[in-house]
Amino acid sequence: MASLLESISFRQPRRAQGELAALLGDLPQAVQTYIETLLVSTADPDAAVHYLAALHQQKPDEFQKLAQSQPRLQHLVAVFSYSRFLSEEILQNPQWIEQLADLDRALLAPEYEQRLESVLQRQSARVPVALTLALFRRQQILRILVRDVLGLCALPETTEELSNLADAILDVSYQHIRAELTARHGHPKYLDANGQLRDCGMSVVALGKLGGRELNYSSDIDLLFVYQANGETDGPNPISNKEFFKKVANQYTELLSTYTAEGMCYRVDLRLRPEGSLGEVCISLDGAKSYYQTRARDWELQMLIKARVAAGDSEAGRELLAAVEPLIYSTTLDFSAIEAVSATRERISEKLSRRRLPKHSFDIKLAPGGIRDIEFLVQCLQRLRGGQVPWVRHGGTMLALARLSDKDLLSAAEYGRLVSAYRFLRNLEHRLQFAEDRQTHALPSAGRELDLLARKMPIAQLGSAPSGEKLLHELNAHLESVQEIYQRLIHSHRPTYYNLAPDAPAELDPPDDLQSSTANLARFLDQRAPELGQVVSRTELRRGAGAFEHFMEKVAPNAAWLDFLNSNGAVARDTLDIFEHSPYFSEELIRAPELMEELSRLPAAPANSYVETAARLDDIGLLRAFFRREMFRIQSASMCLRSPVFDTLQMTSDLADAAVAACYRMALAQVLASSPPAAPGYAPRQQLMVIALGRLGMREFDLASDADLVFVVPDQDHDEHVLWTRVASRMIDLLTAYTGAGLMFSVDTRLRPNGSAGALVQSEASYMEYFAKNAEAWEGIAYMKARAVAGDLDRATAFLNELQQVDWRRYGQSGRSKKDLRQMRMRLQKEQGQGHPLKAGLGGFYDIDFSLLYLRLKSAGIFYKVLNTPARIDIIEAMGHLERADAEFLRDAATFYRAMDHGLRVWSGHAEGSLPNSESQLALLTQLVHRWIPEHLTRQAVKVQLSIIQNRNRELFDRLFSS
Repeated sequence: MASLLESISFRQPRRAQGELAALLGDLPQAVQTYIETLLVSTADPDAAVHYLAALHQQKPDEFQKLAQSQPRLQHLVAVFSYSRFLSEEILQNPQWIEQLADLDRALLAPEYEQRLESVLQRQSARVPVALTLALFRRQQILRILVRDVLGLCALPETTEELSNLADAILDVSYQHIRAELTARHGHPKYLDANGQLRDCGMSVVALGKLGGRELNYSSDIDLLFVYQANGETDGPNPISNKEFFKKVANQYTELLSTYTAEGMCYRVDLRLRPEGSLGEVCISLDGAKSYYQTRARDWELQMLIKARVAAGDSEAGRELLAAVEPLIYSTTLDFSAIEAVSATRERISEKLSRRRLPKHSFDIKLAPGGIRDIEFLVQCLQRLRGGQVPWVRHGGTMLALARLSDKDLLSAAEYGRLVSAYRFLRNLEHRLQFAEDRQTHALPSAGRELDLLARKMPIAQLGSAPSGEKLLHELNAHLESVQEIYQRLIHSHRPTYYNLAPDAPAELDPPDDLQSSTANLARFLDQRAPELGQVVSRTELRRGAGAFEHFMEKVAPNAAWLDFLNSNGAVARDTLDIFEHSPYFSEELIRAPELMEELSRLPAAPANSYVETAARLDDIGLLRAFFRREMFRIQSASMCLRSPVFDTLQMTSDLADAAVAACYRMALAQVLASSPPAAPGYAPRQQLMVIALGRLGMREFDLASDADLVFVVPDQDHDEHVLWTRVASRMIDLLTAYTGAGLMFSVDTRLRPNGSAGALVQSEASYMEYFAKNAEAWEGIAYMKARAVAGDLDRATAFLNELQQVDWRRYGQSGRSKKDLRQMRMRLQKEQGQGHPLKAGLGGFYDIDFSLLYLRLKSAGIFYKVLNTPARIDIIEAMGHLERADAEFLRDAATFYRAMDHGLRVWSGHAEGSLPNSESQLALLTQLVHRWIPEHLTRQAVKVQLSIIQNRNRELFDRLFSS
């Protein structure tokens, strides 16, 4: 007992000592040891001991049963440490812990509906009772919380699953209430435009966080009810459709909002409906259309960005949202309406803040730079740009941020800072709310409570030594970062001007109207950095001139940076080369001028140095900074030293490999610090196999590529499936975390068996069975471009060899591959060719890829580790499956396509599927591409050369697949 107390930091050690003595006295030693291990690493050991002792005392038989299972003990301690209201529920319903299942994946709304219907079937009432719904919600919240606090899911998955649960409760409740009223009044009917009598439906439209599929643990749900059309029911005593659906809406709202012994199910807020609190509780489709087209205020249109049909009959809601969509999004770049909404929003926030907050409290939602600012900023940018760029129209804040960044409407830096802040604030919000199932956004003021809150935050955000002080420091940094972006994007929208260094001589101070002029820059450089000035004058910047001036605005006040550029001509020339040819990396240099120091260390480092350096880094922030520097160095060498494109892709792949391996190591250490293995004596090391597919699997990873990863465990380790799922989830979180330095890369895990519906981590046997019996042809083919990148590399390579033999027996040996591959290729051309002609269009890169896959399947299932496109061509030619002329053409075509793709990424910072329409952009792309392709491919204009390659590529494809 003494050693236990010495190793655990209890807030009230005397009380904990007494409760532990009562708890552990009659437990086996192995159970005592495991509880001790859990308490050492849990966020709130006082609460965990208190509720364990209470359960042991109040329900001794149930406790003894749960104590026999280490996973159930871990789930108990997690709930008892994080949520008082759920802890009280477990004391009444300990069987809920036994019923926890499917913790490795999110449940969809239909699955929650099935669960709720099975509960309701045991009741005799036609309409659910409020207590049943509240109890059902709490039981499902328990499962979501366990997944959340044990690191089995990321924030977007948590908020989406909370929204799925709400959707299910909303839809089941609506269907039961409607059925009960229909039994009394008949079916509501209306005449359509053709005079046909039709059933009339009502849509439950979700707004706010539920509309965006980003619900909190304890949110209001903002709803709007709209029915199809006026008419009347067809029962013996008919009533109007308006009256029928008014009854539905009122019963519905009352059912969901009734307070019970288990709390209420959801607080329903209808104040965002047309006319607000003065409007009808339910409105017809025509009435809603008329309101939004003629009388709605600007903020009412903006809130519809998040609107979606969450329950009920979808037709009316979808028609309404389609009708109002053109009203929501501006088709001009006039910012006045946005600023008007901003002013209104700020006045509302001030009132809400004064009304809700007790003295000395701090609200993370309403504070400047808080959650509301981020959501409002995103909606403003969507309204401003959504008319011209429909891609950015999305109700979810995090996905909307990604789409704004994808279209260069947010810089990489702004995107990273906003997503990082939003993720931090929402995780903090959740931990405030799921303690008591209370809608709160106020930080505690007491130091001990802040320390406890910090310990409950995800380890990836506050590290392994969290504290209240560190939490406040991180919070303030995020709030300040968001405020700076908010002020600049919402209020300013003015160009940045070049300013001289503060210590510049007075006679050099330029007049205000010339601050950003090229003449002013040249005069300044002549005086302060003459060598750099000569390089600039010889270079004759055109496209990059304005960006370079902004860069010098950052460099000029720093004497060391200015001297570095002035004294190093090669670095100065390379810097100017980047500003002329890469708007994306120009912005990177403007944001972080210190990156130019990497230009003095070109060419890029050897691959083994990536692995060695990353292996020494134990902090994700340091790893991300290292990744960013090395990516900049690789891409700079590509542009400035004209490195062959496949050499560049190999180096980028090596860098990604090092990042994956480092995150694997960090994730394993972090998970073991908080979640011990289920089996005593089990030693987690490198058993989890991390396998890359797609471009990373081919060693053709590039700037802004996604990493396609899957996770496999040996069959003998599958009993520790939950542990390895935590490791894989934590690893994904580390790789994809967004900070002010941006992100390393996105991870896509959907190529695992059964896609998103399948477990994140699966055993070798389950893979073999799936690919032998159930896998589609395209899945088998995807794994022919796979390699091990982390974990037990030797075992993973042997596993892939065996898996590809299964593929060959199904598709190669059987002769199915030719037909399957051709059909697949034609389908990709039909579905994706128009939007991504370079890759999926006629004669695009996919023609090369599918041709090589087919020829490889003909090769008796031979397994080889070298997977990039030139190496595959070499091997297949050596085996006699390609004529020399065809092999030489495919090498040229592959180099040309990869150079085009690489040039588009270097230029824009993300993947592009087609050539730019602008002649100036096409000229810039041509200059880049000509650095990386053979000379004989540069004699024609890029468009002409592309057409030649497309035609010949398709001719070769047709010849191979028709022979």
